[in-house]
Amino acid sequence: MLKYLNLSIKVIIIFVVASLLFVFSTFWYFSIGLPDYKKLSNYQPPISSRVYSDNGKLIAEYAIEKRLFIPYESIPKKIVNSFLSAEDKNFFAHPGVDAKGIVRAFIKNLKNIKENRRLEGASTITQQIAKNFLLTNEVSYKRKIKEAILAFRIERAYSKERILELYLNQIYLGQGTYGVAAASLEYFDKSVKDLDYPESALLAALPKAPSKYDPYKYSEVAKFRRDLVLKNLKDNNYITKKEFNNFKDSPIKLKRRKIEIVNEANSYTEEVRRSIKEKYGFKKLYSEGLSIRTPLDIGFQIQAISSLRKGIEAYDKRHGWRGPITNKLKDINWEKKVKKIKIAPTLKWKIAEIISVEESAINFKTLEGIQDKISYKKLSWSIPNKKNIFDIFDIGDIIYIKKEDKVWSLKQYPKVNGGIVVIEPDSGNVKALVGGFNFKSSEFNRVTQAKRQPGSAFKPIVYASALENGYSPNSIILDAPFVESQGVGLKDWKPENYGKKFYGPTTLRKGIEYSRNLMTVRIAKTLGLNKIMDLSTKLEVYEDIPELLSVSLGAAETSLINLTAAYASFVNGGKKINPNLINRIQDRRGKTIFKLENKKCVGCDKFLNQSEVYPIIKNENEQVISEETAYQMTSILQGAVERGTAKKLKDLKVPLAGKTGTTNNNYDAWFIGFTSNLVIGVYVGFDAPKTLGKYETGSKAALPIFKDFVKNALFKEDFKEFKIPKGIYLTSLNYDTGLKASIGKKNTIIEALTKKDINNIDNNELISVNSYDKLIKYRQFY
Repeated sequence: MLKYLNLSIKVIIIFVVASLLFVFSTFWYFSIGLPDYKKLSNYQPPISSRVYSDNGKLIAEYAIEKRLFIPYESIPKKIVNSFLSAEDKNFFAHPGVDAKGIVRAFIKNLKNIKENRRLEGASTITQQIAKNFLLTNEVSYKRKIKEAILAFRIERAYSKERILELYLNQIYLGQGTYGVAAASLEYFDKSVKDLDYPESALLAALPKAPSKYDPYKYSEVAKFRRDLVLKNLKDNNYITKKEFNNFKDSPIKLKRRKIEIVNEANSYTEEVRRSIKEKYGFKKLYSEGLSIRTPLDIGFQIQAISSLRKGIEAYDKRHGWRGPITNKLKDINWEKKVKKIKIAPTLKWKIAEIISVEESAINFKTLEGIQDKISYKKLSWSIPNKKNIFDIFDIGDIIYIKKEDKVWSLKQYPKVNGGIVVIEPDSGNVKALVGGFNFKSSEFNRVTQAKRQPGSAFKPIVYASALENGYSPNSIILDAPFVESQGVGLKDWKPENYGKKFYGPTTLRKGIEYSRNLMTVRIAKTLGLNKIMDLSTKLEVYEDIPELLSVSLGAAETSLINLTAAYASFVNGGKKINPNLINRIQDRRGKTIFKLENKKCVGCDKFLNQSEVYPIIKNENEQVISEETAYQMTSILQGAVERGTAKKLKDLKVPLAGKTGTTNNNYDAWFIGFTSNLVIGVYVGFDAPKTLGKYETGSKAALPIFKDFVKNALFKEDFKEFKIPKGIYLTSLNYDTGLKASIGKKNTIIEALTKKDINNIDNNELISVNSYDKLIKYRQFY
């Protein structure tokens, strides 16, 4: 008997040792090549990056995963209790793997196999951390063993609170949300601290199968699962039986989160996105929670897109009706065509079907079922002479419509496009930017990406170069035929003025106010292209410039934002600016990683409250032209508004300056104008270059957009007189001859001259800008 007992003991010992060796060898085998769990200590979950306007309003959000990080201390007990009851009730007791849970799941799975049901797992929250952070989703015993090993190691290295913090911020909870903070906002539009137990239980019900239990789609199934979690909460003594009964009977109340993104700013924010992605990379932008502050003025942006659309639609109407989108009765594929249409919600257009046509109106029904009519008055632009309403519209026509001032109007999607940009001349801050008529159908940015010929809008750069090199506003330039040889076998180049007229000897001022091509070419020829090219390169209007005289007439290509930024130098005293769409970038912890710095405070380090000497804010941008030249160009471009190609702005009766631009055959229309604190650039043209049509110049197609923006975006008090530098003197000259003239005589203007321009003019007749009273006296005649 003793012999058999000893044998049994030996067998047991051998079995135990063998088992331990097996477990140890298995543990050792599967431990090889395991991921380093220590990286969890430095783990930072992917967080959305956000873009804000100048007043702090959210205008864009970029993320791979919709997540808001919340530390464990800020997670309410209701959330913790709900998730523990749903996922791992023994979390605070087990060492990473729940032995009781494994046994319970094993017994239950025997029954499930017998009844052909889905098998249950027994993964703890720690095991889920190991799987989600360190392993793949592979379904195998090998992965489960690795998961268990990592769970033990994680439990030894980190506190239970840290593990739970990682889990509750990482877990996917449906609707694109990760973590309890983001899910709370998505499902209830509440902070997690404001959730009650039924709401917390619903969130805890989702990790098992977020799509299956989606409360927006499957409310009954979601409620069933939520009630199971509530029952677990009762069984675990987190809530009473009475509370459970009350909670169980309560319906699921959802409230989807609404983020008011400024859709009018899509062109602007897309440019910001491209810039940051290029500089910092995709990962930093989409997962590292950057806070991006822009100088965007939302009011300006909304008005800019409104003005651009109004101007483009006005152009489109001038060129007539091109017909309906399709006809429901004649096109069997009409529904497919309609579904392909992408209309920006900011347009507020609707698609409608014409159900009857009358002499005085058309009756329609929208796709949403709204029935109404459009009066003949609102249709008249689409009906040419010698045609009637029945010739143009048919029953079944599918058209665009919009309700404006409580009245329905007919709309037509324009083929032409354009852009508008608004820049502060001193800082370079881009206050508004619209890259096209409809961002949803075309993300191409006609402000920053389109390279087109600026035409006459480039001429101020030529004239500024002339003023920098000895010319003055009253210099006489010959306006007469000009012929330039282009080489052997090539036709001579013979530029012409608009209207094909010649005006003889003319002042430099008059040449630009009326946009005379022949005068501009003569200046370029006499001055030398190298000087013009040098200035345009410094101002970054052009990059590679061909050495051709036609460049002086704007024949080389540039972008709207570059040319608009160049005009800023006329307003800010000759400083070059770099247009900027980003003022500051901060990381997830609030550390500034980028801040725009282009000004310096001189004397701030020595300033005392009692001091009579105040610090000076100094603009550190490069001086590219003199202050005097900058003001003379401003004065001349004010003259273009007063008398020249931009005189359609004169009736606004505010200090404005600007220049139109039109290329050969009216392919492109430009207007760059400015006040004392804003520079506004407008471009109109086809994406595939072709003529805009006869008479469609910068003055007709682009300038009205500028005018509409200025009228509606700015207030009277926003307009200040342009600052006159100390080196400028004002005197009365004859507008046509540039010679001295008395105030009050016909064609007399007040001219801005420097000392070197004075020549033979009597100094007593000059007015220094230091004499304020006299300056006002003369300004009223200007």
